[in-house]
Amino acid sequence: MPRPRTLEEPEEGWPLGWGAGLVEFRTFLVVERGLSANTAAGYLSDLAHLAAWAVARDLPSVTLTRDHLSAFLAWQQSQGKAPRSLARMSSSLRAFLTFLRMEGGEGAGPEAVVKAPRPPRILPRTLGESQVEALLAAPDTATPLGVRDRAWIELLYASGLRVSELAGLPALAIFLDEGFLKVAGKGRKERLVPFGASAEVWLRAWLVLRPGFHPKSAELFVGQRGEGLTRQHLWRLLKGYARQAGLRAEAVSPHVLRHAFATHLLDHGADLRAVQAMLGHADISTTQIYTHVHQTRLRALYDQLHPRSGGG
Repeated sequence: MPRPRTLEEPEEGWPLGWGAGLVEFRTFLVVERGLSANTAAGYLSDLAHLAAWAVARDLPSVTLTRDHLSAFLAWQQSQGKAPRSLARMSSSLRAFLTFLRMEGGEGAGPEAVVKAPRPPRILPRTLGESQVEALLAAPDTATPLGVRDRAWIELLYASGLRVSELAGLPALAIFLDEGFLKVAGKGRKERLVPFGASAEVWLRAWLVLRPGFHPKSAELFVGQRGEGLTRQHLWRLLKGYARQAGLRAEAVSPHVLRHAFATHLLDHGADLRAVQAMLGHADISTTQIYTHVHQTRLRALYDQLHPRSGGG
């Protein structure tokens, strides 16, 4: 079977009419739906597998039927794909077929994709409050780089930003006196997110030092040469500070801090809708995963402390 092709290959590299449709679909995702290049790449990666499967059977995209799509997903399952991967692939197929229908295609529509089994709910990894405190204390704040790193770790925990949002955050998006920042999230949707007094203190300290780094871009956090910090750079730095704090580096990531932000807010009585708004979740069901974490921790606390729980 032909290997799945990558997004960078020219459309003429896709046989039987697949190329033009996928290139146009990528443009639709990025330009019209406002998805990131990484998200669009995920869609196209799934569709590359479908194209390779269809080409091996001489099936152009316009001739695919419900039976073809079901056979493809069954074949993917036989290859050992996990339920979560199958669910994501089904979503990619529906999005592509919706696009083809919008463009006047007469082949199978999104309704032809049989919904994959719901993947098992995986509770997000998080950190306890004392672990976060240890992580925050790890940077050497006697140095300018340490102040910078304390500031962005404080902000990450205080606001629940995605690491990509933090990396691209402009300095002008911070409103210190008001205690808010403005961030462009997924789909370029803007939201206002509050942050607390501790983050404000370290942000003010960093903004005093930032001009000395001779910033070459608008990003709030820059490196020693004035360039904006990338997601990968932030990830590596956080892993290093996790080790310094005596935490398992593999258990700490920017996204784990985002989870800690949400679960700690709920632990202290925050409203789920407010947490949803701060996280930038389009659907409340995405945020509800944190209520399961919260309930699990409440149950453990009850079992530990209540005199009639059987565990005290």
